[in-house]
Amino acid sequence: MRIINAFFYSCQGLSATWQNEASFRLEIMLTLLVVPLVFYIGKNAIERAVLWFSWFLIPIIELVNSALETTVNRISTDLHPLSGMAKDIGSAAVFLTIVNAAIVWGICCLRCRSVSTTK
Repeated sequence: MRIINAFFYSCQGLSATWQNEASFRLEIMLTLLVVPLVFYIGKNAIERAVLWFSWFLIPIIELVNSALETTVNRISTDLHPLSGMAKDIGSAAVFLTIVNAAIVWGICCLRCRSVSTTK
């Protein structure tokens, strides 16, 4: 029963994030566009897994960032340097995850391009 409850709590969290976070909605929509590219760019199962994981990490970190921001706002909506710092750090985590995905995808795309030009 505990696992079933956890599943429904997770669905509530996804739903709340979808409803309240425009960046999460954008990342999920982009994910739907990117999934077919994983199979085009990735030449084997490992490459596909790395491409998929590097991309899918973006909405995961966005969920953590949204939870952090919600917690900070729950404590106080007053402007405070530490609250701003916490939110900025969460945003930085999302940014670095996007940079990571861009690097991984760039490497795979360059490798894919270099393989096709040598044939």
